[in-house]
Amino acid sequence: MKTSYELAMERLSKDAPGTKLTDAQKKELADLESQCAAKIAERELLLKDEMVKAAEKGDAEAYEQLEKQLVSDRKSFRADFDEKKEKVRGKKN
Repeated sequence: MKTSYELAMERLSKDAPGTKLTDAQKKELADLESQCAAKIAERELLLKDEMVKAAEKGDAEAYEQLEKQLVSDRKSFRADFDEKKEKVRGKKN
């Protein structure tokens, strides 16, 4: 007897069958992921340095602004790279 989880997974696979990725697509996706991580890390280093300076000055407003900017930048980079990844997944090789 199958569990409800197994039944749900069967239904999902019928509705949206998984696509097979080529080795080139997998490599391109991995490259995009590392590029995204590098961009985020670079931005974090820059903004965290600015955040430390703002904290040392006691400027809570600037600190909060930089924190919000960091969150926004992360989301923006993620969305951009997710879009690029979807294009790679949609390619026919």
